Amino acid sequence: MSWKPNRSSSQSLYEQIKSWMITKINQGEWVIGEKLPTQRKLAEQLEVNRSTIIQVLEELKAEGILASKQGGYTYVKSKSWNQFIKNQPKLNWSRTINQGLYKSNLDTIQKVNEYEFSPGIIRLGTGEMSPDLMPAKLIKNAIVNIQLDSTNLGYSESQGDLVLRESLSKHLLKRGLHTSPENILIVSGALQALQLISLGLLDAKSYIFYDRPSYLPSIPSVHSLYCAQLKDNQNKGFYYTIPTLNNPTGDILNIEERKEILSSTNMPIIEDDVYHELTFEHAPNALKSFDHDGQVIYIGSVSKVISPGLRIGWVVAPTLVINRLADLKMQLDYGCSTLSQQVISNLLNTAAYDDHVTHLRQQLKERASFMENLLEKLFSPISTWNTPKGGYYIWIKFEKPVITKSLFQNLLKKNILINPGYLYYPKDYYHLRLSFAYCTFEEMEHGLSLLYEEVMKVI
Repeated sequence: MSWKPNRSSSQSLYEQIKSWMITKINQGEWVIGEKLPTQRKLAEQLEVNRSTIIQVLEELKAEGILASKQGGYTYVKSKSWNQFIKNQPKLNWSRTINQGLYKSNLDTIQKVNEYEFSPGIIRLGTGEMSPDLMPAKLIKNAIVNIQLDSTNLGYSESQGDLVLRESLSKHLLKRGLHTSPENILIVSGALQALQLISLGLLDAKSYIFYDRPSYLPSIPSVHSLYCAQLKDNQNKGFYYTIPTLNNPTGDILNIEERKEILSSTNMPIIEDDVYHELTFEHAPNALKSFDHDGQVIYIGSVSKVISPGLRIGWVVAPTLVINRLADLKMQLDYGCSTLSQQVISNLLNTAAYDDHVTHLRQQLKERASFMENLLEKLFSPISTWNTPKGGYYIWIKFEKPVITKSLFQNLLKKNILINPGYLYYPKDYYHLRLSFAYCTFEEMEHGLSLLYEEVMKVI
């Protein structure tokens, strides 16, 4: 026997010998039923006290791996892996699911996700633009212009396609951002960017702070249980903000307010800027454009302007942060679709992209005006709202707490799907996020009429 325990190891002799015996059994060197050397012989061969051998053998017997026969010898009863499997409790999927790292989403959010694609449903609060507004022809032309070869069909670089990152570094100059391709990471939309930040940069005791209301509470996969309102006495974590067309309120911060955010905290700041191209009037430059210390992690996406189905977004951050997030992304999905990246790269380099954005803004402005006129007719005596400055939403506040789960359920029975305020701030039964980006004019009129009927029953 050549193996001996290492007396210089931090691991005890007992632990080393037990591990060695289990290894010999699992590797088939000691087979089931095989008689082991006597305690005295093992002690001599391993140059340890007999009491140490007895301790190991008794432990392995207790675990069901070894057993003793009448006559005094010890033999192999089972492999440790087999015994481990045999001793596992009976499968209980409910218990297993509840013990998972991430918790289930809010019941209302699950129902929204379930019913959004039901035939005949009117989506009054959805965060998606109408298929009629998506530039299908533009995307088809971009696909035709892609130069496909074998290299285009494989995985892209860990940070994403270099050509796309070069295109984005030029495109982001419109937001006042001066960044190099090396400081851009391509991700599968803004949601993945938030998840990567949560998993890769936050520890278990950190928080994501946010101004109320916010859509962060509706995505518990972003550092579950660690989203919280910003408080003066808490400063460990990240501060999340949407300075341009906040979701769900539609607010736009002015330049002074943006600079105030930077000067008032030393926390890293996450700037979500996915709606900025949809402002009806000129908006200030991105918050990150005022950042000279690498404090801001900037997130952008094409989901709200081109198509959510292409699943392309980006992160702009210091090199250390980008390298960390890129490594984590490669562990999770090995990169975004190379075809989608090429489509977006092709679009950004054409005048047709700017033409589409101009047309989309005009269409959204007309839809917003139509919805606001309906609100004036139906809800002006019992609610208030701000005229939208762009984006998708009107954040309406009722005089009484009528936007309850019961109202949600009653409207769902009538094929009307709403996004209640309590999705964006706990126990907020006064607010409602209405979207003018998805429904037709006829659907808006019908849906808001039914909403009015249900509200008036409880007001």
